[in-house]
Amino acid sequence: MKLPAGWQACEGTLARPLELSGHGLHTGRRANVRILPIDPARVAGERHGIVFRRLQGGRELGSVAAHPSLRRAQPLCTMLRADEGPGVRTVEHLLASLLACEIDHAIVELDAEEVPILDGSAQPWIDAIRACGRIALPQPKLFLRVLRSVSVADGEGAARREMRVEPADHYALSVHNNDPKGFGDMEWHGQLTPRAFAEEIASSRSYGQIKWAVPAIVVGYLRGWPILRGARLSCTAAIVGKRVVGGLRQPDEFVRHRVLDLVGDLALAGAPLLGHVTARRPTHEMNYRLLSALLGTPGAYEWVEAHA
Repeated sequence: MKLPAGWQACEGTLARPLELSGHGLHTGRRANVRILPIDPARVAGERHGIVFRRLQGGRELGSVAAHPSLRRAQPLCTMLRADEGPGVRTVEHLLASLLACEIDHAIVELDAEEVPILDGSAQPWIDAIRACGRIALPQPKLFLRVLRSVSVADGEGAARREMRVEPADHYALSVHNNDPKGFGDMEWHGQLTPRAFAEEIASSRSYGQIKWAVPAIVVGYLRGWPILRGARLSCTAAIVGKRVVGGLRQPDEFVRHRVLDLVGDLALAGAPLLGHVTARRPTHEMNYRLLSALLGTPGAYEWVEAHA
C-alpha cells in the first residue's frame, strides 16, 4: 500500500529515554514517568507496541499493554488493566502523543497509578518526545485500514451522541461538540497527520465547569473514587459561568480537545487509522464503543503495511 502523506515509511521508537514528572488529574498523586526505547531486535517478527510498566520502590508490580481488550471504564478518562495486575489511568494524552510522534514501540514506566496530566494538554509530551528524537525500526509502517462503515449511537434528541468510521485513503476526523453549554457549537474537520496533530490539536487542554467539578470531587472522596482530585487552574481550562479562567488557547479549544482524546483512545488499536471518523459529542466511552465495534465487525478492517 502507498504510504499516506505526512507519515514515516518505517515504524519507530525513541532515540533515548524520556523522563517527566507531574501529578495526576484524578488521583492528585505525583508520578514519575520514564519512557524507554525498544531494542530493534525485540520487535523483529512480533508486535510489541506500547507497554506500561508499574513500579513501586524500584520493584516492578506488573505491566499492561495498550490494547482495547485491557481498557476499563472509568469516569472522565481511559484506564488499562489486566485481569490480575495494577492499572494505569488517564493514558489518552500520552497515547495520542506517541502515535502522533510515530513512536510505535516503547515501554512506559511509572511509579503511580495515573499518568501525569501536566498542563492538561498533549503539548508537553510532544515537546519531550521530539527533544528525545526518534529512530526508525526495520518494519514498514502499519495502518489499520477501514473497509466497511461502522457506527455507534447513544441517547435521543439533543443529548444524542453519534460516531461513525468509514473507509478513506488517509486518517481524517470530523468532530462536532456543544459541551459545555453556553459556548455554542464547535467543529473541527481535518486530515490527521503528525504535523497536524502537533500544530492544531496538541495544545488543547482538558476542561470543565467548576460548579460540577467540586461536587464530583466530594462524591468521589465519599465513595472512594479518585475523581478530579488533582484538578487545578494550571492543568485545566476551568469554566466559571460562560467564561474560562485565563481565557482559551483557541476559540474552539473544547472541540480540539475532544479530537485529542479521540485520537488517544483510538490509538489503543496499535496503529493509525486509514479511515474517516465522524463524531458528534464524543466521550471516552463512545470512543471505545466505536473502536470495539470496528474491531468486532467481520470484514470491517484489515492491517496493511505502507511503503513509500
